[in-house]
Amino acid sequence: MSRLADTRADTVQAYVEQLCLDRGPGALLPGERELAAHCGVSRMTVRTALEQLMARRLIERRHGAGTFVRRPTPAQPLMATSFREDMRRRGMTASSRLLWWDTVVADTELADRLEMPGGERALRVCRLRLADDEPMTLETLHAPCSRVPGLTGHDLDGEASYYDVLATRFDRHVAQGTQSVAPVVLERRDAELLGVPAGRPALRFVRTSRDQRGEVIERVESLARGDRYLIEMDIIPPAGALR
Repeated sequence: MSRLADTRADTVQAYVEQLCLDRGPGALLPGERELAAHCGVSRMTVRTALEQLMARRLIERRHGAGTFVRRPTPAQPLMATSFREDMRRRGMTASSRLLWWDTVVADTELADRLEMPGGERALRVCRLRLADDEPMTLETLHAPCSRVPGLTGHDLDGEASYYDVLATRFDRHVAQGTQSVAPVVLERRDAELLGVPAGRPALRFVRTSRDQRGEVIERVESLARGDRYLIEMDIIPPAGALR
């Protein structure tokens, strides 16, 4: 690309970046023809500028719909923080929509995972987690009823945080946990709840957490939209490894 072409593409980028700031996340941007006319450049130059902005994750194209200001991609830190706290750190407002809840008699597998006697009951809550009212994750929580007596799914609807409820009602605080992450493809029902087409990629998180007494207080399985999540972790080399 010539220096003049670079300059023209930079002009388009600067204009579109300002539009992104003015209109905000999720807003529809003008089409290539309109941008070319406004900036006095060719559509090829506009296309080049938009591709560069997409590479910087500032905008996104949706087939058949147009070009939009990209919403922030929240990072999922590998640490024991609540969904609400994760979203707050990203400048987003978290909420939950209760889909259903019940209690189940723990079979051998579930009892082992929750480290509770088989045959006792476990709370099971399925929630849709949202950030700025946009679906982000589909979450199923299991917890031993004996460790959270009287808790129901209705206690975790709206803006309620399970970790806050644990602390205020049961004097239990998450002290340690393990989490695995694996890529999956969304089936139709899950995709509909998350507001994306079936077959889209997603991340499956499975987390088991213990409280200050060393007791398992939750096992959570979450499906997170692959287009809205970024895994974030600290990398610390062992002592002497970089010498």
